[in-house]
Parts: sequence; C-alpha cells; structure tokens
Amino acid sequence: MESRPRMTKQRQVILEELRMMRSHPTADELYERVRGRLPRISLGTVYRNLEKLAGSGMIRKLDYPGSQMRFDGDLHGHQHIRCISCGRIEDIDGAPEPTRCDRELLAGSGYRLVERRVEYVGICPECDAMEKGNQKS
Repeated sequence: MESRPRMTKQRQVILEELRMMRSHPTADELYERVRGRLPRISLGTVYRNLEKLAGSGMIRKLDYPGSQMRFDGDLHGHQHIRCISCGRIEDIDGAPEPTRCDRELLAGSGYRLVERRVEYVGICPECDAMEKGNQKS
C-alpha cells in the first residue's frame, strides 16, 4: 500500500463525493458529480486521483472481470453483491471471519492474512422481476 497522498482540493472533493454515494460509481459517474463542484476538472484527473486514493487504502477499487471498474468510499467491514444482469453492486454488511478452511489453505504459503474478500454474484430484484415478466409473455 502506498503512503497517504497529499490531500489536494481536487482529491478532497473527489473523496467527499465518493463517500456520499452508495451506488459504487464508475470514474465517469463520479466525474459528472465532481464537475458540479469543480467545473474545470478533467476526467483524467479524476481517474488519477481515484488510483492514488485506492493505492493508499483510503477507498476501495472494485474490479470485477467483464464490468467497469467501480469505487467504494465506505471502508467499514462489508462485502458486495453484484448483479450479473445489470452490473449493479450493493453492500452486504459484515466482514466474514477467516474460516478453518482459509487457515488450512494458507498454512504453507507464508502469508499473513490481512483481509478476506468474498465475491457474491446474483440477479438483483429488478432484473429478476423483469426476467420473470418476460417469461410469462
């Protein structure tokens, strides 16, 4: 993990806006929001600052194969569930504790476990309702 980056005005606004959002935005979505406060900011600046903030551990980067990278400003212990139909990501409260199985898998690796991440995927209620509605037709 990189050291904590210097908190520039742009970086501070990006962090504040991200922490206000619960939708796990893409850099483009966050850029649109930040422009309301900093009209002259560029998309590249938002991307670079998100990378710096993620590298320092101040935010989470959610990088799932096959979908756009998203960001999370909420660092409390929680996991995420991703809809495989629309790509929406939502929080699931609670950080799973390492299991006996985790410890056995890592026993000979020499690693010290810092965090356990579990990826949940499913179909959100809206997409599920739409699919069920289409099946009736």
